[in-house]
Amino acid sequence: MKDKRVLLTGGTGGLGSGVIPHILAKGAQLSIPYISPQKVERLKGFISPSDLSRIRFVEANLTEEASVEKLVNGLERIDVLIHLVGGVSMGITVEYSFEDWKKDFDLNLNTTFLMCKHSLKRMQENDYGRIVTIGSRGAVEPASGLAAYCAAKAGVVALTKAIAQETKGTNITANVVLPSVIDTPGNREAMGTENADKWVKPGSLAEVICFLASEAAKDIRGAAVPVYGSI
Repeated sequence: MKDKRVLLTGGTGGLGSGVIPHILAKGAQLSIPYISPQKVERLKGFISPSDLSRIRFVEANLTEEASVEKLVNGLERIDVLIHLVGGVSMGITVEYSFEDWKKDFDLNLNTTFLMCKHSLKRMQENDYGRIVTIGSRGAVEPASGLAAYCAAKAGVVALTKAIAQETKGTNITANVVLPSVIDTPGNREAMGTENADKWVKPGSLAEVICFLASEAAKDIRGAAVPVYGSI
């Protein structure tokens, strides 16, 4: 991935802060969209000045197509898209509001569609690209109380596989990673730490993501890679 231009969404989140060091260690140049300046400043505190010189932060709202298009078209080149943006919310179906359902799809599926759509256009200009999206174990093993989240992530899997079919015969690939519970500060706060040793470590997930985003994965397309830890 040396000198590859990587567009990483969700970089200021719990998973993003665990993935960024691995991408930088492989020599890539990073562009990270953000909404909260405070989260950007917090992230900068964990990154060395030399590595910061290889990161560009761009304010963008990934749920709005005009904002995504401006973000993508404002970059010199996009070799790799790693889309980490997403979030879990819980509630049984009969009590779940339609508004919350739509918010879940906006955050998890619609941002994926917009980022893939516009990044793919740029990748086609150079006949090179690696798209890595984040699904969930729940996309293939839906759980009670997570219907909206699991349905949205199942959509991410289907979208990624469809893009892989659409880009056959090119040097562009699309693959999706299916993590189980990730060991992030947010999950520890929400779920406690009793089973944290069994959860997927961000660094472990990062290595899978980086492989799929690399030259070495040129023959892998449309894969849904399970990363379940010990659960």
